[in-house]
Amino acid sequence: MSDNNKAQEVEKVDNINNQNSSEENSQIENPASAENEANQKPDYTTSEKSAEHSSTTEEHDAVLNEIEESNAEDAEDEGNKDRHKIEVKDYDSMSLEALAIELERLLKTEKVQAIRSHVHSINNEFKLKFQALIDEKKEDFINDGGNEIDFYYSSPVQKRYKTAYKDYRTKLNEHYQSLEKNLKQNLTDKLAIIEELKGLINLEENINTTYKHFKELQERWRNTGPIPRDKYNNAWNSYHHHVERFYDFLHLNRDLRDLDFKHNLEKKLLIIERAEELTKDDNVMYAFRELQELHKMWKEELGPVGKEHREEIWDRFKAATKIINDKRHLYYQEIDKVYEKNLEKKLDIISQIEAISAQKTNTHGAWQKKIKQIEALREAFFNAGKVPSKVNEATWAKFKESVRTFNRNKNAFYKDLKKEQYKNLQLKLDLIKIAEDNKDSEDFETVTPLMKKIQSDWKKIGHVPRKDSDKIWKQFKTACNYYFDRIHAKRNAASQEQLDAYNKKNQFLTELKTLDLPDDKEVGVSLIKDKIKEWQTIGRVPNDKRYIDGKFQKIIDSLLNNLKVEKTEAEIIKYENKLDALNASDDSRNLDNERTFIRKKIDEVKGQINQLENNLQFFTNVDDDNPLVKDVKNNIKKHRSELAVWKAKLQKIKDLY
Repeated sequence: MSDNNKAQEVEKVDNINNQNSSEENSQIENPASAENEANQKPDYTTSEKSAEHSSTTEEHDAVLNEIEESNAEDAEDEGNKDRHKIEVKDYDSMSLEALAIELERLLKTEKVQAIRSHVHSINNEFKLKFQALIDEKKEDFINDGGNEIDFYYSSPVQKRYKTAYKDYRTKLNEHYQSLEKNLKQNLTDKLAIIEELKGLINLEENINTTYKHFKELQERWRNTGPIPRDKYNNAWNSYHHHVERFYDFLHLNRDLRDLDFKHNLEKKLLIIERAEELTKDDNVMYAFRELQELHKMWKEELGPVGKEHREEIWDRFKAATKIINDKRHLYYQEIDKVYEKNLEKKLDIISQIEAISAQKTNTHGAWQKKIKQIEALREAFFNAGKVPSKVNEATWAKFKESVRTFNRNKNAFYKDLKKEQYKNLQLKLDLIKIAEDNKDSEDFETVTPLMKKIQSDWKKIGHVPRKDSDKIWKQFKTACNYYFDRIHAKRNAASQEQLDAYNKKNQFLTELKTLDLPDDKEVGVSLIKDKIKEWQTIGRVPNDKRYIDGKFQKIIDSLLNNLKVEKTEAEIIKYENKLDALNASDDSRNLDNERTFIRKKIDEVKGQINQLENNLQFFTNVDDDNPLVKDVKNNIKKHRSELAVWKAKLQKIKDLY
């Protein structure tokens, strides 16, 4: 058949409604035709008995139209029926990576023509979320000083998704290129069947032979594969019209017609019973999909029934359809309630983001805390579930704007922070110059305080840009370490004498531990004083070895204790040792500082004694045996003893002047 002829065949289906109306008018004079014409419509509609039923009829027609549209889609590609069995996931709450993985899974496990709506939803979500990510990255790029025209961003998840989506488009195109040839051929075959049906009425042959031919045509129609969706309803209406005309023709042979009516009635009653069973099924969506199949069987596979049954069985089928559809509407209403709650959650999250954005924040730590809060809220937004479709775009836009506002504020802060960091960088570079200029100085007395000061100043200066931080710190530390290593090298050269002193003092302690004290107390005290003077003559030890002086004091305390020397006298003996060391020092300020310290301690102890004595005045009517009174008196006694020691120490200092 030529392309022109094919086009003409397709046109026939598009124009069939006009032909139908003229043919119906030509048959109305025939009583059999009139009877059939009057009774054909209850297969899908009933006459309106009153105006009050109009809304119900419109509602019912709407659901029938929905069923027919879905069946027409399935009729175009029979593999498309599987779309009803594929789970529709909450793509709104999925991450970019999860969406890519789900698309890959669908391509791997399902027929490509059955996942169109799923891929459409996934694609919309991915584009929205990835665009939001790009907007955020672009804003960061511009705020970092970049030019918008130079901005480019890609990610592994985007490449992964693009690969999967391209694979989907390729497979879908291949499928429909293959399917298109079959659809056109099937349409041609079905149009040919309609033409044969039209010719049955004019055949001059035995009615049984004609009826057998009619049944063969019905079987061929059912076995012919899918046709284009946009031709489905016209083709079926034309076919149905000519089937009914044939039944009008069969009016002359009631036995054959009644037999067919009976068969159709039995099958339609089974369909009704199944529909009534489905009204009790709790799986609402499954029940509705089954109902679609039942309507398809009713419409496509079965012919009319006797006039006396038509309205009754259609009313039963329609009643079951209404129950199932009402349950579906309730189901959607419940989903709508969930979507409304999800909307409330999302709007609340947006409000929280806006509130966080409005807070004044002036520190890096506080901003980092807010960034974590926003990330958690973003995650909560994506996990909150779907919202009503009518507000989906507006909600998404409001969410994006709230996050964008936060990012603008954040970027403005860090832009100012970078300015501050560059100022800090210059300050630290100035300190590096000082360190490097003085690292080779021999004037240790002048430069050492300076080097310590710039180290202290370095710590007080704030952060610098991260890319410079390690580099300048290493430069500064190298210069400072170089200087102090030189000092330590000189000190180490002079410290051998101190190490020798330390070794001698260690040996001295060993001997002192085994010192035999005489029985005479005064001789023993004199011996201990000699040992103290001998200890002082050994010399200084390294700073990290000065703990050895504490060991010496403990041994002296033990020896004085063995001689039963009073505590005050023992303290003075040990203090004389300290004064000798201070007096031998080259710095006279050490002795002055000690005198100032002693006087301060005397004043403190006097103050404590006065306070305790004042406290005693509160116990004028209390016995001396009272525990509180005893405690206060003991403290006064203890402090007076300490005062005597401090005064004795002060006198020793005065004796040196």
